[in-house]
Amino acid sequence: MTDAALVHSAPERDALFAALRFDAAGLVPAIAQAAESGEVLMLAWMNRAAIEETLITGRVCYFSRSRNQLWRKGETSGQVQHLIELRLDCDGDAVLLLVRQEGVACHTGRRSCFYRAMRDGVFQEIAAPLIAPETLYGA
Repeated sequence: MTDAALVHSAPERDALFAALRFDAAGLVPAIAQAAESGEVLMLAWMNRAAIEETLITGRVCYFSRSRNQLWRKGETSGQVQHLIELRLDCDGDAVLLLVRQEGVACHTGRRSCFYRAMRDGVFQEIAAPLIAPETLYGA
């Protein structure tokens, strides 16, 4: 698989946006999945501007609900996601991003944000940090 900004022209992007169903806040959930391994890396939110930037640049951009602004994945941490393919679910209300992840995806320093599993009735950590968050974001 190669990195690709798959929808370059405005008419192609318009067709994608016509198929998408954003929520009342203008957002759609976006699942990032490692293209090579199939590992689910994270869940975030995208608005129209984030999707458009992602498709044009090939670098994944999300919308931060806490900061109320675009969040270019890896902008401060260096842990960039490169778009391989964008998929819609059957209802058009969720996006799957197949990505090539540079480094870790989770702000905790883990490869995936899904590092806790319910086992024997309790949540257990099933993946240790690969890098300290302080290294990613500064102390």
